[in-house]
Amino acid sequence: MNTRFAKTPEPPYYVVVFASQRAGADEDYDATAAAMFRLAQDQPGFLGAESARDASGFGITVVYFADEAAIKAWKENAQHLAAQKLGRERWYARYTVKVAKVERAYSGP
Repeated sequence: MNTRFAKTPEPPYYVVVFASQRAGADEDYDATAAAMFRLAQDQPGFLGAESARDASGFGITVVYFADEAAIKAWKENAQHLAAQKLGRERWYARYTVKVAKVERAYSGP
């Protein structure tokens, strides 16, 4: 997953924020997460992503999309659906997903 700042266009665009608490270690998780990131990059409307996870297993992934149609297509992707099922069954003790429209963006210094 990308550990650098994503390069996004001028707003408006959309963001999906996925926060999760890992349930424990699982050998397949890292490979699946990397495969999902590569798959997301190939999705029409994908703009970039940022992700971080701490030692306790709490993580946040922020994915940027051009529009809501791109988010819907990503949510319904067959490989992504299979990974979501594994997440619910094996990998996450808890998660939240939030979708928002970015109206303003700035950075510094």
